[in-house]
Amino acid sequence: MSTINAAITCVGGYVPEYVMTNKELEKIVDTTDEWITTRTGIKERRILKGEGKATSDMGAEVVKQICEKRGISPEEIDLVLVATVTPDMPFPSTANLICDKVGASNAWGYDLSAACSGFLYALVTGQRFVESGAYKKVVVV
Repeated sequence: MSTINAAITCVGGYVPEYVMTNKELEKIVDTTDEWITTRTGIKERRILKGEGKATSDMGAEVVKQICEKRGISPEEIDLVLVATVTPDMPFPSTANLICDKVGASNAWGYDLSAACSGFLYALVTGQRFVESGAYKKVVVV
């Protein structure tokens, strides 16, 4: 009996264009740049702007990117797992919205919500789906 080993074959990333600095945040929240920086190290954050834009839009950009890098079409994706605490809405899942936005018509997906450790859970879950032999191309967002 042969063993199937899962592997990470491509990574991608997306950050929104708009940058909000601590100085800008000072104008809308009762805090200071110094307070934020000394306690968290954070100097800026990225904000997704645009009417109707949400987590699935950022995830879709990443999935398109990795399909291009790997030279595959979205139809070849079997499963999309999304680790998020900021879904677009309670239903349908952000994973299914991403599948629709990129044209992954043969894939299904679901969201995992486990705060900071969610990505690790999604990664291991994807690994297990591949190693079971049931799926070949699993995307973790």
